[in-house]
Amino acid sequence: MIPTEDASARKREIEDKLKQEQETLSFIRESLEKSDQLTKGMVSILSSFESRLMQLENSIIPVHKQTENLQRLQENVDQTLSCLDHVISYYHVAKDTDKIIREGPAGRLDEYLACIAKIQKAVEYFQDNNPDSPELNTVKARFERGKELLEAEFRSLLTRYSKPVPPILILDAIGGDEDMEVQEDVTLEHLPEAVLQDIICISAWLLEYGRNQDFMNVYFQVRSSQLDRSIKGLKEHFRKNSATSALHSPAVQTKRKETPTKKPPKRPGTIRKAQNLLKQYSQHGLDGKKGSNLTPLEGKDDVVDIEIDSYIHCISAFVKLAQSEYALLTEIIPENHQKMIFDSLIQEALDNLMLEGDNIVSAARRAIMRHDYSAVLTIFPILRHLKQTKPDFDATLQGTAASTKNKLPALIPSMESIGAKALEEFADSIKNDPDKEYNMPKDGTVHELTSNAILFLQQLLDFQETAGAMLASQESSSSASSYSSEFSRKLLSTYIYKVLGNLQLNLSNKAKVYEDPALRAVFLHNNYNYILKSLEKSELIQLVAVTHKKVEGSYRELIEQEIQNYQRSWLRVTEHLTERNIPAFQPGTKALCGVCLQGFNDGLEELCKIQQGWAVPDKEQRDAIRQAQKRVVSEAYRAFLQRCANISFTKNPEKYHRYSAEQVEEMIDKLFDTSA
Repeated sequence: MIPTEDASARKREIEDKLKQEQETLSFIRESLEKSDQLTKGMVSILSSFESRLMQLENSIIPVHKQTENLQRLQENVDQTLSCLDHVISYYHVAKDTDKIIREGPAGRLDEYLACIAKIQKAVEYFQDNNPDSPELNTVKARFERGKELLEAEFRSLLTRYSKPVPPILILDAIGGDEDMEVQEDVTLEHLPEAVLQDIICISAWLLEYGRNQDFMNVYFQVRSSQLDRSIKGLKEHFRKNSATSALHSPAVQTKRKETPTKKPPKRPGTIRKAQNLLKQYSQHGLDGKKGSNLTPLEGKDDVVDIEIDSYIHCISAFVKLAQSEYALLTEIIPENHQKMIFDSLIQEALDNLMLEGDNIVSAARRAIMRHDYSAVLTIFPILRHLKQTKPDFDATLQGTAASTKNKLPALIPSMESIGAKALEEFADSIKNDPDKEYNMPKDGTVHELTSNAILFLQQLLDFQETAGAMLASQESSSSASSYSSEFSRKLLSTYIYKVLGNLQLNLSNKAKVYEDPALRAVFLHNNYNYILKSLEKSELIQLVAVTHKKVEGSYRELIEQEIQNYQRSWLRVTEHLTERNIPAFQPGTKALCGVCLQGFNDGLEELCKIQQGWAVPDKEQRDAIRQAQKRVVSEAYRAFLQRCANISFTKNPEKYHRYSAEQVEEMIDKLFDTSA
């Protein structure tokens, strides 16, 4: 059983908890009642607020809608006014732009183009909205007038500022100082930068808006004229200042070995000398004339030199100027028209160059028909320069018509043909030069035919590749089509050997004119020696050796042979001193000694007198011949005198014994010396 005290405590505890729960329940009920009251109050407030909002909405929405309508109306009004202003402005364009259009674009291109743009928009508006309005015709007329003035300004700017390039600038552009390590690239400025930009701007407008390509014709006409005038100015510069140009122009001096160069070569000064001598030969040797007309007019040769140099420079100038013109053209002319306009632009200058080249070829052809073979020397530098310039020429004219590209290069086969003809005819003329007694040197010195032939051949050294190509051009197509520089060199070597062979044959025939075999030998010796020394002093010996390696030895044999032939002339002197004539002690010895000495003296005096007037220009050869002759004669003379020393064959020995051995040697030392 549970004790009574514990039960009472338990009961009190339960009653206390029940009381607390009742109090809590009562608090909750009170809170719920208050919450219900607050809810009812909030509902009442919200209901009131909703009612007021509905009233406000009913009042505001109509006002809002009305405001939106008013705003829309305002916007429509503004747009309408703006459109009206825009439309009205088109009606005023003609009036607003009248002054600027009438005054033209000069000096204010940007402003002028802005006016043209306004006019163009007005034209478009009236065409789209009111094509029958008189205003359309007005703005159209104004637009056309504006376009005409732009075209006129384009022409005016081009014409006013396009000037021929000064000759000095052209020479600087195509040449330069070879001693400078770094070559400066000279830029040719054809138009001032500001003017160029205006021209570019006008051309772009005319192409895009003007729908007119006439300005391109204007461009090539103006620039074509300036290109031609520039080249003519350079030509005139050479004519007026030939001496100064030769000293100060940047033209490249011709080198002995041909090397490709873009610079125009200067013809060597020896060409004029060669021309003069060859003209003398052609007049003297072929025409049979004598007298003052053998000396060519130096002034005429100067003119020829200037014309050739001028033409060579003009070829280079054309290439350089054409390159510069194309660079300028690309900035102004639309790409799809550039090649066509460039083709038209260069025609006048190119035709003039072609005409001048044809004239040079024709003049050379006429000269060769007159047997003036020096004319071919004018062809060589031009032909070489044409070949050197051809790669640049082809690159510059790339894209032009075939007829344009082939004009100047067409001169190459013409010049090669006429040059080859001149070379072959020159070789034949050397072989067939007539033997004219009056034309033979009286002293047996070098014949002018020899000096002219050698001088001509020496000129070929300056143009080996060119001359070789000339000869190769006349070969059969099968071999010529694939010829190399080595092939050309062999042809030139063979040609030179042929000329030398013809010369040797002709000299042998000419020598027959001399009645005296000794003079004949001296003549041939001098000529052969001159040929050999000339070959050795130049590169001719190496060139001939390409195909004929023994040519040097052959000439030395010929020279030695003629020396021996000459020495035979002294046999009529020394034969009086030979063993069979040296006296012994027998009857008649005294008389024989006198006869021998008398014959020796007479022969010696006669030969010395005759041969003193002969010539051996080569000092080394002259001394050698004298020395050899002194040795032979003096030895024979001394031996003879020794045998006759103890023989008294006359009461007046000085009558027969006129000369001592030393005096004989002195007399021989005076051979070939007209001043003795």
